[in-house]
Amino acid sequence: DGTVVTLQHDLPEIYSGETITLTCGIEGGGGSEWEYEWRTPDYYTPPNPRGSMITSSVRGDYSCKGRLKDGGSTTEWSDAFTVKTSGSTTEWSDAFTVKTSDVPQSVLTVSPSWTSPGDSVTLTCSVDPPSAGWRFFWYQAVPELSLNYTYELLAGNTTGTEQDSYILHGQTHTAGYVCRAGRGDPVFYTLYSDVKFLWSGGVNPAASLTVSPHRLQHFSTESLSLSCEGNSAEWRVMKADESGFMSSCSYWGQMTGSTCNTTRASSGVYWCESATQSSNAANITTHSGDVILVSSVHPVTEGHSVTLGCMLRTKEHLDNVDFYKNDKLLPNGVGGELLISAVTKSDEGFYKCRGRNSPPGLETLTSAESWLSSELQKHQALCFSCCWLLVWFLDQKVRSFPSDIRLISLK
Repeated sequence: DGTVVTLQHDLPEIYSGETITLTCGIEGGGGSEWEYEWRTPDYYTPPNPRGSMITSSVRGDYSCKGRLKDGGSTTEWSDAFTVKTSGSTTEWSDAFTVKTSDVPQSVLTVSPSWTSPGDSVTLTCSVDPPSAGWRFFWYQAVPELSLNYTYELLAGNTTGTEQDSYILHGQTHTAGYVCRAGRGDPVFYTLYSDVKFLWSGGVNPAASLTVSPHRLQHFSTESLSLSCEGNSAEWRVMKADESGFMSSCSYWGQMTGSTCNTTRASSGVYWCESATQSSNAANITTHSGDVILVSSVHPVTEGHSVTLGCMLRTKEHLDNVDFYKNDKLLPNGVGGELLISAVTKSDEGFYKCRGRNSPPGLETLTSAESWLSSELQKHQALCFSCCWLLVWFLDQKVRSFPSDIRLISLK
């Protein structure tokens, strides 16, 4: 009889460090009367070297053979007939080569990346390169001022989710998130994803960022001051540039107390971090031209007014200006200003200004674009968040009922 080694997992790819199970099968039979012998990589000894199954996380060639437990000896019968056992040992199986790949990387996306208080946000996790059989684990990134971030599992997520997405309800503040995937027993994990942030411009009294000069657009040669306030004695100012690379003030400015000063502003998302939380975020744009848009750093409360302006590099305000929203000319700019008397959600969009005296084809008197965001009044936002909590609570209660009671409750 012959033997064959088979893999006990229907996995298209095995990763370095992942535990697998191999089986030695006897062609045409097998059973308790057989014992087995394994050839494995020189630096690996199976935990059960005489068993028909072994587990391993070591790459290399594996082969096996079977032997009848009583096949090592023969007995003599009378001179008339001699019985010899046959097939006491099989031939070695063909080698089964275990090939492993590097540990896969998890990739996290956040949608939307900018949010207003009470919005729902979807986290999506994928494995690169793609493969099957994963459960997904979701974490919040907690600032560790002396290091980087520590990762805390989100509530109710100890065993992961089969779905590759996770919805956050009633999100109110800036926060970072991480994911990874796992499969098998013991669980083999992918690498953690990079930290991805969900940005909120709304001011959090426990942690807030102040930008000076107080506007979202700055000239590229302009100095910038970023100050942190709130319930902490120690802060760091962070920036995520347009490529997503994150760095602290010490790399591009000077941190003095709770304020970061830089002599040359650069585009990016800025925010403050303490050991427990993150502040509101400001999406700052720098411009090398001669004109910038003057707009609010923070979201504008719905029902309140806001005024946009257009400023020259000399700090003078332009009077003869057109304003654009999402590249469409607005008709109501007066005296170099655009007044929105009662902001609503529909006023959100990308705004820019352009001096009317700009020669055709010359864009130096056109500003960059900045997003104008709105937020609910505080009592509305609180009510909205409470509604989400109530929906979540009722959903959990209904899920805990027996199925027949749930059916009755839906009628």
